[in-house]
Amino acid sequence: MLDSGLPDRAIRPAPFLKWAGGKWQLLGQYARFIPERYGTYHEPFLGGGAVFFHLLPQRARLSDINEELINCYEMVRNRVEDLIKALQGYPNDRETYYQVRALRPEDLSPLKRACRLIFLNKTCFNGLYRENSRGRFNTPFGYYRAPAICNPEGLRRASQALQGVELRVLSFTACIEQAEQGDFVYLDPPYYPVSATARFTAYTGRNFTEMDQEALREVVDALDRKGCAVMVSNSDTPLIRRLYRRYRIERVWAFRAISANGSRRGPISELVICNR
Repeated sequence: MLDSGLPDRAIRPAPFLKWAGGKWQLLGQYARFIPERYGTYHEPFLGGGAVFFHLLPQRARLSDINEELINCYEMVRNRVEDLIKALQGYPNDRETYYQVRALRPEDLSPLKRACRLIFLNKTCFNGLYRENSRGRFNTPFGYYRAPAICNPEGLRRASQALQGVELRVLSFTACIEQAEQGDFVYLDPPYYPVSATARFTAYTGRNFTEMDQEALREVVDALDRKGCAVMVSNSDTPLIRRLYRRYRIERVWAFRAISANGSRRGPISELVICNR
């Protein structure tokens, strides 16, 4: 890790999107797992990008299978002032929310697509990005009194951090070809369900299945053979422990608030898997 140009932690960027399973609260616990030195930083399940924004690596490749998400990051990187200006015109009301949600992203300009995603993210229930089987965003309105739809300074700091960063719409398997010896790869997939009733594994129109979890472990094996430093986040379940039994497995504690039932919210154990 090298000088990022943003040495004062008080003005460092934070994620500009709320994201289910976001890692902002876990950064303190993650510090001991992150290598002191590495080449390029890779994050194939980008989401809110909390680890990236915390590390501010000099070289980074960020990717995700979610086209709307990557387009949004590109607009923050490339057209942040236009984005800020456009976002300031969105009111927080139910009628506007469902009108914007009904828009087809493919009919919009890249800038308008980014505005739509940020607006829905800030005003939807729990900030939960979720798509139905047709690939359409379907989270209901959140009824928040004063959500921060537009945070100009936060977006500008994020834009500064993203300058020079490679952003791509790619499957997680692509990092095998992209990563080189000495690179650091952080993998934060949709978590394997901890119970039969906790089945949320899809941020896009398809589920992340047990077979996908097994394919991810094969990716970790390939990266390990290449000499990359690898770190994986996942649920604390027998399957995940079995899949990664040859690696270092550590437990961390997180507060997750996806459930609408407040009594079901609280600290839960998660796993961090490392090859070093």
